[in-house]
Amino acid sequence: MRVLVVEDEPFLASALRSGLRREAMAADVAHDGDDALERLAVHAYDVVVLDRDLPGVHGDDVCRHVAATLPGCRILMLTAAGGLRDRVAGLELGADDYLVKPFDFPELVARLRALGRRTTPAQPPVLDRAGLRVEPHRMQAYRDGRFLPLTRKEFAVLTLLMRADGGVVPAEYLLEKAWDEHADPFTNAVRITICTLRRKLGDPPVLHTVTGVGYYLGPAAR
Repeated sequence: MRVLVVEDEPFLASALRSGLRREAMAADVAHDGDDALERLAVHAYDVVVLDRDLPGVHGDDVCRHVAATLPGCRILMLTAAGGLRDRVAGLELGADDYLVKPFDFPELVARLRALGRRTTPAQPPVLDRAGLRVEPHRMQAYRDGRFLPLTRKEFAVLTLLMRADGGVVPAEYLLEKAWDEHADPFTNAVRITICTLRRKLGDPPVLHTVTGVGYYLGPAAR
């Protein structure tokens, strides 16, 4: 999942980015509304974690823009304005969810994952394919009952491939969704992660490459 955190308080923004990355999410940070709009114009985010009281372009205006122009992007308002009228106003602006500060980080993560599931066709909470079992909420993966000791990036890539349900996933899409904005578009990070993931998945091979196109999970190479 690719997440944009829009928060003007530097410590909280940094803590959120670090925490979300530990949950195998690609997280970027914008500290004001103008920066948020610039990043939204460049990157395809699944969810925006949005403070309302932002310098520059107000958070409400950012929310209106996302709701009107980016139908595949979900909005979670994360703000200290917790009154009933505030919550209703935020949802009516186009937010998909509303969480009041202070908050519990596990709840934020659970809400983000729930919103992320809305950006694609309905997916089960546990993914099964080709002898693989992935439990996104627990960040655990198994092959034929054997636990797979995956890094966060390997887990993120495997989850994206599992959600494709056998379809070929381009390397560019994996880079966009599993890495943050600092990833070099010409990097070998995807290829290296695929190689280590393939080794950990073991034999017989289930992770295959379609040269010049991308990668898919299945019982046999095409």
